[in-house]
Amino acid sequence: MKKYINIESKLLPVAFQVVLILAWQFLADSGNIPKYILPSPKDIVVTLFEILPGIRGHIYTTLMEAGIGFFIAVLISIVIAVLMDNFQVVRKSLYPMLVVSQTIPVIALAPLFMVWFGFGITPKVVAVILVCFFPVAISLLDGLDSVDRDMINLLKSMGASKFQIFRYVKFPGALTGFFSGLRIAATYSIMGAIIGEWLGGEKGLGVYMIRVKHSFALDKMFAVILIIVLLSMALFGLIYMIQRLATPWDKKDKLKGEQE
Repeated sequence: MKKYINIESKLLPVAFQVVLILAWQFLADSGNIPKYILPSPKDIVVTLFEILPGIRGHIYTTLMEAGIGFFIAVLISIVIAVLMDNFQVVRKSLYPMLVVSQTIPVIALAPLFMVWFGFGITPKVVAVILVCFFPVAISLLDGLDSVDRDMINLLKSMGASKFQIFRYVKFPGALTGFFSGLRIAATYSIMGAIIGEWLGGEKGLGVYMIRVKHSFALDKMFAVILIIVLLSMALFGLIYMIQRLATPWDKKDKLKGEQE
């Protein structure tokens, strides 16, 4: 019975998306809306394959910006989370600032980054860092806080150092939350790079979107949006695969819970 329920839960989202796409195609083919305003899904896919050879450089640039910013954001997040976990003064000082930093839209700060850092890759990387570090830092901090205190006290009674407690108990116990933040940040990284590219640059999917928007080529706009969605989903899936390899005990716990 559970097997059929799992299959149904997986098929329902797919079926719903298929219905939406078919309704969109029917609406576009009805002729009530001009194709230059709302291209059909079929036209978008055809356009995607037509422009793909010419925009590979833009895709590479956006991925490079997103990758560099994501990597730096993860490093910063780990340092900040570990410091806040070990020092209450740091936690009380930084936590409110982290929350406030997320109330400011990145698109409002991006023009400042252009003024400060120019029109090269740096402002795009900074934008990616700004949108990525918060979910990773908070998820890791929550994971470190949720570790079993009895296990920590046991290691303390055995004379373990803070580093040993962090290495053998706290960090492994926080990995599930850490990877949850990584998956969110990975999808945000593409968005951050695109926002930075909207305001200036020579290459990138954001730059290409601005160009085709000015020529009212909305089919190309939708094709680029589809590429962005696929890239974000690919990064999400990659992080999920790494999580399954890095936390095999989490998979066993889920299977045990399902069997019960």
